[in-house]
Amino acid sequence: MSHPPPLRRLLEAAKSSSFLRFIVSGGINTVSTYAVYLALMHVVGYKIAYTIAYIIGIVLAFVINRLFVFQTHRGWRSVVLFPFVYLIQYLVSLAVVAAWVESLRLPKELAPLVAIAVTIPLTFVLSRLVFGHRQGTSAGRH
Repeated sequence: MSHPPPLRRLLEAAKSSSFLRFIVSGGINTVSTYAVYLALMHVVGYKIAYTIAYIIGIVLAFVINRLFVFQTHRGWRSVVLFPFVYLIQYLVSLAVVAAWVESLRLPKELAPLVAIAVTIPLTFVLSRLVFGHRQGTSAGRH
């Protein structure tokens, strides 16, 4: 019995798992906003660069979460509440970034990546509450 190629297995798993789609979309968003952050650090301080990149990431995340991850939304409620998910994530991640750079004195280039790793579960749970579940998706599945 042959097993499907790894990419095919990943695609099949993504069909039934909003958490896996969240991770994939988060990777796309992370690469995009990290590139913006690194580019902006050449012209502004790291906190301002992080804030601008973060705002761009919110817009990208809404579009990806709406169309790919949860494939549903609750009308204006999703539009209004979604920024609050990222406000909460921003406050937690900015604290992580500042602690990484100022308290631990570790490289500022890595700080956003650490913040993302710390806040992934929080962001998924809050996003899922904002967008809800697709029809036909069991509550036990992520």
